[in-house]
Parts: sequence; C-alpha cells; structure tokens
Amino acid sequence: MGNSIGSGSSPIMQAYPPALIHHFFSGRTWIEGAALDQLAEMSRLPGVSEIAAFPDLHPGKYGATGVALASERLLPLLVGNDIGCGMSLFQLDLPPHKLKIDKAAERLRQLEAEEIGNPALLLEEAGLPTSLAPDALGTIGGGNHFCELQAIDALAEGGVATGLDGHALYLLVHSGSRSLGAAFFSEAVDAHPDLAAGLLPGSQGAVTWLANHDRCVAWASLNRRLIAARAAAALRADLRLVADVPHNLVRSSGRAFVHYKGAAAVTPGELAPIAGSRASLSYVVCPTADVSRSLGGISHGAGRKYDRASMHGRAGRNRSEREQLLRNAWGGIAICDDRALVIEEAAAAYKDAGQVVADLENEKLVSVLASFRPLVTFKKAVDEAEVEQRRRKPKYRREGGRGRERY
Repeated sequence: MGNSIGSGSSPIMQAYPPALIHHFFSGRTWIEGAALDQLAEMSRLPGVSEIAAFPDLHPGKYGATGVALASERLLPLLVGNDIGCGMSLFQLDLPPHKLKIDKAAERLRQLEAEEIGNPALLLEEAGLPTSLAPDALGTIGGGNHFCELQAIDALAEGGVATGLDGHALYLLVHSGSRSLGAAFFSEAVDAHPDLAAGLLPGSQGAVTWLANHDRCVAWASLNRRLIAARAAAALRADLRLVADVPHNLVRSSGRAFVHYKGAAAVTPGELAPIAGSRASLSYVVCPTADVSRSLGGISHGAGRKYDRASMHGRAGRNRSEREQLLRNAWGGIAICDDRALVIEEAAAAYKDAGQVVADLENEKLVSVLASFRPLVTFKKAVDEAEVEQRRRKPKYRREGGRGRERY
C-alpha cells in the first residue's frame, strides 16, 4: 500500500475491524462511488474509531475529502500537504450599490502587489518564527484557492442578529499554508515510510509533526488575513473579520485526535462560511450543538463533482466558452489568466452548494444565516513584469537557442 489510501485492501487495514461511519448527506446529493470506497478503507486504519462524512464528500489522493475522523493515532496523510487550509470571511465598509464591478476587478487584479508591511514582523506578532516562509505571506496559491468579493443575496433574521449587514460587501478568502505545509508534509512522508499506519501519540515523530502542524495552522490563518488586507487596500476599504474556519487540520479531543480533511472544524454558535463556486451562491451558517454528533465538523464548500482532468472534456472547449466561464449570472467576473485553471475550476466541476447546505440543515447540524453572490473572484493574474521581460528577450532565447545551439 505504501502511503496511499484508496488503492485496494492492505494487511494494515485487514488487521483492524471497521470503524463506525456516519453519513450526513441525503440521497439527493451526488456522492462518487470511489469516495465511498475510500471511506471504507479509512475506517480500517489503525486506531480509527469513528468517521463523519459530509455532503461535499469526494475522492482524494490519500483518502476521501469532506470527512472528520477520530483516531487514537495521528494520521498526517489524511490531513495532507495544505495543513491549515481554511475559509475566512471579512466585512468591508463598502456598500454594494456603489460598486462598479469592472472597476473593482481592475483593482483586484493587482491584489498580490499591494504592500502588507514587514513579513518578519507580522510573523513575530503572530508568535511564529520570522524565517517561516515570509515571502509567501499574503499569496493565494493555485487549485481551488481564491479571494472573492461578495454581496449578500438573502439574509435571515438570525443573520441580522449576528451582525451580518445586507448593505455591506464581503470578502471570502480560501487559502492555506502554501509551500510551508507542503514542505512539512514531505518531511513526514520521507521520515516515515509506513505513515499510513499513523504516528503513536508521544512518539518523536508525532511530537515533531504536531509542532509543524500547529505552525502551519497559525501561518495559514495569518495568510488569509493578509490576503484580505491586500484586497481591501486595492478596493480602498477597511475590513473586519467575521469568521476564520480551517478545514485541513487535527484537533485533540480527549483520548482521540479528530482529523478534518476538507471538513470545517466548527464550534456551536460561531459563524462558518460554506463556499459555492464562482458562479453559484455561497453561504454563512451557524453550527448547532448537534455538531457533536459529527465530530465538530461540517462541509466547508460544495465539493468537487468532477476531477480536474475530466473537466477538460466538459467545459471551455473554445475561446468563447472559456470567456463565458469568467462571467456569472450576477454580472460577476473571475480573474484567472491560467486557461487550464479556468476550465478545471468551472462551476460545473462542483456540486450544488445549496443542496450541501440543505443536507446539513436537515441533519440539524447548522442553521443558515445568509447566502452570498459572487461579484469578483480573484484566482490567478498574469505577472505583467514577467510577461514584459519575456517579450523583451530575443526570440532565439525564448525558444531555447538558435539553430544548432539548441539541444
């Protein structure tokens, strides 16, 4: 089996009886069979006692994504390489009626060029080592990460009571620990060839991984705050934090470690965002006391319906279709200059976020406070300086050499 999960049975898994699996989704929600197969294998991992599976469940590299899993052992593979990844919601002091979407998109295109201050000082203020990937702070990354300008589409009475304002704009930021988490994950994989079997609590490997894990969770939270600060600066606005909820992490719960893989780790009464796609509504919910039944977890987003490779045959087959993917029904704009990413992150790649939220509400895990429509979604902009530098290079250098000089 090596360090993979989901590629068939193994002696490690066969030695343990399956743990209890709770399904917090209905028959109306799309669940891929491969994800259910991975759930079954995860239930046989050493020390696993209970698994909660949510409506955004889908297959992952090292196990199903969209789960909370309780185990006596630490299972770093299940958390993955983007340790501390999460969603943060911020309120801006800007009213929607004054927003010009095209102008806002033009400003947000320069998001990652905005000044954020001294990275070393910011790390120190957060209680982190000043050498901890300072150059990566305030950057979004690739894949499904984004910074999105939103407006409230519908607001429940409960949302008003929590301070949500239908006359304000919001930023939803989805990002994690960037290269930092990937580096610590690689170290753990290299140091423990049998990492799928987990790490025993108190062992040197467990102590080291947990310390690195905690740094990543704190770094990722700071990163999301700085991304939002850059976006607010670009929009010439002030902001306040509404919610900051990680979904790739471990928390200690008595004798067990609860692993959240693509599952928001929540507390009853605290707000939590659930992201849709760039062409569908997102939501803010309030977890209820019943989240104790789901190991303190809920969905963090809609969850993928189709993997990245298969999307290239489903959407964006020509330039016109790709341009349409960058707009939505509310006149919203997506900033993404990576053609492959435009296709892979199309709305059709994701499940129905409304159905995901309905399942969670029907299970009495959450109450819905508000829905948000996407106005500007920043994913990836071309580095204009790099483009200009490439343009200025002699043609033979861009092509790798001239004539026989090219090998």
